[in-house]
Amino acid sequence: MKGLTVSHRTPIDLTGKVAVVTGSGRGLGLAYATALAAAGAAVVVNDIDEAVAEQAVAALTAAGGTAVAETVAVGTAEAADRLVARAVDTFGRLDVLVTNAGILRDRVLWKMTDDDFDAVIATHLRGTFTCARAAAVHLREQGEGGTLVLVGSPAGQRGNFGQTNYAAAKAGIAAMARTWSMELARAGITVNAVVPVAATAMTETVPAFAPYVEAMKRGEPLPDVLRKREGFGTPEDCAALVPFLASDAARGITGQCIGIGGDRLALWSHPEEIATAYADGGWSPDTIAAAWPTSVGSAPQSVGIPAPTLPEAR
Repeated sequence: MKGLTVSHRTPIDLTGKVAVVTGSGRGLGLAYATALAAAGAAVVVNDIDEAVAEQAVAALTAAGGTAVAETVAVGTAEAADRLVARAVDTFGRLDVLVTNAGILRDRVLWKMTDDDFDAVIATHLRGTFTCARAAAVHLREQGEGGTLVLVGSPAGQRGNFGQTNYAAAKAGIAAMARTWSMELARAGITVNAVVPVAATAMTETVPAFAPYVEAMKRGEPLPDVLRKREGFGTPEDCAALVPFLASDAARGITGQCIGIGGDRLALWSHPEEIATAYADGGWSPDTIAAAWPTSVGSAPQSVGIPAPTLPEAR
């Protein structure tokens, strides 16, 4: 894997563009909305809590940005239509959709209920689908291209213990990004999945990261090894990728899963065959068993998010 350290910055100007960011009242969503507004975009802030959404709008406008709130739980077609309509009715157009809204219902397989599974799938996967569909319909009618940024997760790339529902939804989101990038290419609409790693309410429950998140809340900086080797930082560290993908500088980037966190920016690979074997006339159980250890089974792939090896937090 290639590594490159950069220090220069290229100005990104989104003046005149309009973005909808789902789940943007706090955490990563708020960081995305803030970065878009700072780059000049007008933003529709979405949250299920009206007070939280309005507080986010107040913060964006106080910083010189332009924003309005739309309080609705994503998942249904009606909610998606409301978000698109809010952008168009208020600002006259839509250019960018960021599907960030999400919840967690973590449990191991044998303890996960139907409701645990359905709630996460409805918000993450169905919510991404319905919002992207509504945005795609409008963007195609508008005829000026656009940007869909779908929020994924390392859990969707590698799986994660206790997260059947979440990992499945995020894996589905990555697959939708690849599919929609093909379907929407002729309309000039780019579709990418971002894979953020940041200190949020969702990650502070991870035992390896918990003490660092607590230290960060006390105003202590994250150690360099965490920001670089683990690619772990604040929500704000992940935010720059979104306005970049919404800009003219990223018009040729689509169908990708792009990781960001701390000081690290990365491109995730897409699943592909890494080893093959052949048998004249086809395979039987016996021939598979005989060939497996020295052919396709000689280098099995790892699963799960690797546990970080980190210095003891202060």
